Amino acid sequence: MSVNHQNRFFNKAVVGLLFGLWLASPGSWALEKGITEKTIRIGANLPLEGDRKINGLALKRGIEAAFANQAVRGLQIEYVALNDFYDPAKSVETVKQLIEKEVFATLGNYGTPTVKATLPLLAEHKIPVVAPYTGAAFTGPGDVLNFRASTASEVESVVEAALAAGVKPSEVCAYVQNDGLGMNGLKGVRSALAKQAGAEKSVAKIDQILNMAGDAPERNGMGPVGVYQRDTTNARDGYQSLKKWETDVGSRCRLVATTGVYDAAATFMAYARYKNEAWVFSSVSTAAGGRLQALLKGKGISDNIITTQVVPSLTSSLPVVAEARKALGEHLNEVSLEGYLDAKLLVAVLQAVDGPLTRENFLKAARRQPYDLGGLKVDFTTSNQGANAVTLSVLKNGQYVAANLSELTGLFSNNGARPANTQ
Repeated sequence: MSVNHQNRFFNKAVVGLLFGLWLASPGSWALEKGITEKTIRIGANLPLEGDRKINGLALKRGIEAAFANQAVRGLQIEYVALNDFYDPAKSVETVKQLIEKEVFATLGNYGTPTVKATLPLLAEHKIPVVAPYTGAAFTGPGDVLNFRASTASEVESVVEAALAAGVKPSEVCAYVQNDGLGMNGLKGVRSALAKQAGAEKSVAKIDQILNMAGDAPERNGMGPVGVYQRDTTNARDGYQSLKKWETDVGSRCRLVATTGVYDAAATFMAYARYKNEAWVFSSVSTAAGGRLQALLKGKGISDNIITTQVVPSLTSSLPVVAEARKALGEHLNEVSLEGYLDAKLLVAVLQAVDGPLTRENFLKAARRQPYDLGGLKVDFTTSNQGANAVTLSVLKNGQYVAANLSELTGLFSNNGARPANTQ
């Protein structure tokens, strides 16, 4: 080989090596939007003001606590959370701002209607949506990685537990928000009842309700379901719908599975107690925990409520929960814990990325292997649903206790009794 040829070969090898090093260097990460020489920018649209701010602020607090003192390849994580008031139109505007700020991904976007409104825009810009705070179990458009179990799964778990405790299919009713959130919960009721003999009439009526066109059609008076309109707390129409069902089938509601927001759920429960109903109520994680407990206490209700959660107990011995307790202190609740877990998940995936930090490589890493967040497993290898855990609790004498079969059987056993008027 001639000297000149050897030099050319050597020069090409050196150039190739330098180019490879450049691809793995921090400067090269700037080629991907959201990655700079110093930071990884993650965005979110949350209700940081308005009626839902208690949840939005708690979610943000948990995420920021997990991001504190964390670095990925020497890069700090910058969390840009913008207020959207839990309003879909406002959410679209905040997502446009996040796109202008060139976020790498979003984390913890809050609410079913708001996430639904923004997914097409995020998909258009190829921004991954990680752990949205919604039980809708969105599969797209775009790349969505769901952490929390679906609302349908939460409600299905409650209904199945009630049936196991002796409740008949015709005695299962629902009170839901008249939108996508409520309909997702109603799908959980349907799924549980469809497995039961003797539930054909209930399932047919629920199918009729679910298949109605429009954003918020009149769904009351049609089956074992009462609805209320989003951003209201009027319980009367939904209550009368359930009473009509009781008359039509000659039975009564022993379980009323609610899917809505805190104030609406608590108002309905109090209204039914005012009407001296013996119904047992359930409430999903987005309207449970300490806030529901406090609202019900203010209305004189301390028993006969089942709640579901998609995160471990706040007193759990899992290492990640112990870590969150230390990081969040008095601010630890189910929502801030979920935010903490969301952020731990995102950091774990970022740390597992092979090659340059790009969105494509991030998604490959997310789907390549399960992740242990400290005793809590999250797995996207077979679907975009990372976790499906649902835990049940019962409000008893004003405190939450584990809802095992014995506890639930006792809860539903007093068929004839009606609670005293609490109003």
